[in-house]
Amino acid sequence: MDRSCLDCGKPLVGRADKKFCDDACRNNYNNHTKSDDTVVIKKINLILKKNRTILAALNPNGKVKTMKKKLASAGFNFEYHTHTYQTQTGNTYHFCYEYGFLFLSEEKLLLVKREEKLWLS
Repeated sequence: MDRSCLDCGKPLVGRADKKFCDDACRNNYNNHTKSDDTVVIKKINLILKKNRTILAALNPNGKVKTMKKKLASAGFNFEYHTHTYQTQTGNTYHFCYEYGFLFLSEEKLLLVKREEKLWLS
């Protein structure tokens, strides 16, 4: 049975379970395999970081009301957030790490900052 390197395709000589001809091919193969996932994760993390930065800039004191269009014009992406929190009254806060927002109406938002000691424990 002819076996070939998973990376370069050269014939393999040696152990029956050998998959790569050398360390360079093994590293190259693994780097390419992982890079596909890494690109997606990096893009999402950039969006989340930008969202958090915008929320932090618009909410320096921990709680403020603002308009949705103000966030949107700063480049905020409402599709991405790290988690949600639903209150006992049924309100749903959307968070980007410790900074969050609540829709008060279609265009009005309440921006909040959750204290670290509450959500890190």
